[in-house]
Amino acid sequence: MDSLTRYAEVKLTALDARTLRRTLVETIRTDGLWLERGGKRLLSFSCNDYLNLSHHPAVKQAAADAALAYGAGAGASRLITGDHPLLETLERRLAALKGTEAACVFGSGYLANTGIIPTFAGPDDLVIVDELAHACIWAGAKLSGARVLPFRHNDVDHLAALLGEHRAAAGHAIVATDGVFSMDGDIAPLDRLSDICAANDAWLLSDDAHGVGVLGEGKGSAALFPGAHIHLQMGTLSKAIGGYGGYLCATQPVIDFVKTRARTVVYSTGLPPASAASAIAALDVIAADPALCAAPVAKARLFTRLTDLPPAQSPIVPVLLGSAETALAASAALEDQGFAVVAIRPPTVPVGTARLRIAFSAGHDDRDIERLAAAVNRLKPA
Repeated sequence: MDSLTRYAEVKLTALDARTLRRTLVETIRTDGLWLERGGKRLLSFSCNDYLNLSHHPAVKQAAADAALAYGAGAGASRLITGDHPLLETLERRLAALKGTEAACVFGSGYLANTGIIPTFAGPDDLVIVDELAHACIWAGAKLSGARVLPFRHNDVDHLAALLGEHRAAAGHAIVATDGVFSMDGDIAPLDRLSDICAANDAWLLSDDAHGVGVLGEGKGSAALFPGAHIHLQMGTLSKAIGGYGGYLCATQPVIDFVKTRARTVVYSTGLPPASAASAIAALDVIAADPALCAAPVAKARLFTRLTDLPPAQSPIVPVLLGSAETALAASAALEDQGFAVVAIRPPTVPVGTARLRIAFSAGHDDRDIERLAAAVNRLKPA
């Protein structure tokens, strides 16, 4: 056995011992709600397809038509020959949705954050990140070479103290946060973060992957704070928008600079035509149906009322169970009752906070939510 294989086996054995090894489970999503895995048909409460648009007829048809017209892939980086016409259309629509001058589309949300932050921060700069921000924000911050500091989750006073202590020694400063936190479902205080950034000449980046389409009449978490100035409005096309890809909305000069400098734009193949077309069609649905956009949070709040949990702020509701073993057992028990609710374990969440992460969509029937709530109430710690 070579040393690399031996290294991997030792690491896997250690993960097995802590119930932290992850394995892929083949899953067929038959529509926006139901899936098949392990020979079972399950009602999913684990998908981020909050508006069920991944299976919307108009969205699927747009993707199919684009593939037939433009091919299955972009063929090259956007700066070479991969800048097909649908990308500019999508960027105009995203900028209009977010109320900015321009937008840039990336291949994924992960590629967006790992490209954006190093474009605007370097070794002489400072990046301060909410401790619970998504892994791709942390990856982008580390790739930048800047000094990277965490601030306590949604703690604006701690952020202010860190900027007061370290801002003067840095060239530029970025404050990065999720708009909606993907594992806890709570919302960043973007208005107060904006004020602190303005007072310290810091640029605010908000990752709205889980807010766009479901908050602020579909415009996202920033729309809940109309006075906030968010310099870098990042998000994805893979949650409520139902497809795949990422984006940044900002001023025209910022976007122009990203398109000529961000390595994950310059050195990545452009987003496939089908993905761009499906996103445009999804944005049409979002614009035409505010009630649809409001439904996932309403469904989540029904569940939190029935389970005596704090009122949901987003479509995401965590049920904290503590150990990885307990969370896995709870997930298995729900699967036996016909529900797909995946257990989330460290390192995705802090040690001791393994949980069921329950995600609600517009299409969930209230009667199914009532059944799920009754099942979860039987599993919750006393």
